[in-house]
Amino acid sequence: MSDAQPTEESVSAAVEAALAAIDAAADTAALKSARIAHTGEGSALARLNAGLRDLQPAEKPAAGKLVGQARGRVNAAVAAREAVLAEAEQAARLEAERVDVTAAPVRQRPGARHPLTIVRETVEDVFVAMGWEVAGGPELEHEWFNFDALNIDPDHPARSPQDTLFVEPVGAHLVMRTQTSPVQVRSLLERGAPLYVLAPGRVYRTDEIDATHLPVFNQFEGIAIDRGLTMAHLRGTLEHLARRMFGDAARIRLRPNFFPFTEPSAEMDVWHPTAKGGARWIEWGGCGMVHPNVLRAAGLDPDEFQGFAFGLGIERTLQFAEGLSDMRDMIEGDVRFSGQWGLVAR
Repeated sequence: MSDAQPTEESVSAAVEAALAAIDAAADTAALKSARIAHTGEGSALARLNAGLRDLQPAEKPAAGKLVGQARGRVNAAVAAREAVLAEAEQAARLEAERVDVTAAPVRQRPGARHPLTIVRETVEDVFVAMGWEVAGGPELEHEWFNFDALNIDPDHPARSPQDTLFVEPVGAHLVMRTQTSPVQVRSLLERGAPLYVLAPGRVYRTDEIDATHLPVFNQFEGIAIDRGLTMAHLRGTLEHLARRMFGDAARIRLRPNFFPFTEPSAEMDVWHPTAKGGARWIEWGGCGMVHPNVLRAAGLDPDEFQGFAFGLGIERTLQFAEGLSDMRDMIEGDVRFSGQWGLVAR
C-alpha cells in the first residue's frame, strides 16, 4: 500500500508527528503553523483521509474510524496546547504592561496646539459672543458658488488657471475654493435673512511658496445681512475684533478699493499698538457692503435687505500679531514652532 492509504502504521506515524509539533510550539503563532501543517490540506492526515476512497467497501468502516479518531486526538491536543499558550501569553502581556503606581512619574515634554488653530478659535469666540454663527462648507467648490454668485465676471483675472486651481474635467466647473465666500452664499440660500455668519477655513491659490505667500492658507470671512445695516455697523464690528485681538488701543481705518462682491469696498488697516518694532498701521484685509447682485443671487431683495462682508487671513493675522517674518515656519510641522506659544497665542 502507498503511504496515502490509511493503515495503523501510517495513521500512528502521522499522529505522532503532529503531537510532537504541537508540543514543540512555543507560542500561539507557532501552534497555528503546526495545526495547518498537520491537519490542513496537504497534511499527512488529510492525505490519509482522502485515501479512504481507494479502499474496498468492506475496509472503509474500520479505516474511517481509525482516521477519525486520529484527527480527533490531534485536534484535542491543539485545543489543550492553545489554552496553555494563551494563558502564558496573557500573563506575560500583563506583566509587561504592569504599572507601578508608587513609582515617580516619567516627565514628558508637554506639546502645544498650533498657533493658527488658537488664532482661529479666538476669532470664532469673538463673533459667537456677538451672537454670530460659525459655518463651514466644501473646499472643492462649484464655480457658480465661488465666482458667479459673488458677482465675479467670466473674464475676471481670478477665474484664470493662473490664479485658481481648476479640477478636471474642466467641464464639471469645479475649483478648489479661492476664498470662504461661497460659505456665505450657501448660508444665505439655506437660511435666508437676517443672517450673521462667520466662515473660517482653508482656501487655495496658485501662489508660489515664499515668506509672505502660501498656496494653501486659512481665512475667516464674515457676512451680516439684515434690514438697515450700514458701513458704520461694519466698522464697529471690525474695530471690536481688532481690540479683542490686539488690545484696547487698537483701531482700524478703511481705504476705498474695489471688490466685485461688495459696493462700496474698502481695504482695512489696523493700528497695532503692541507690534514688535513699534506701533504702526498694518494692512489686514478687505471689506465692504454686500453687492446687490450677490443678494439677488441668493434670492433676496436688495431694497429690503442690506449687509456687509469682510475677509481676513489667519496666517497674516498671526504673522503681524507675533512679528513673524516667514509664513513658511507655520507649515513645516516643526514642534519647536508651536511650542513657543504653549496653550495661548497672544
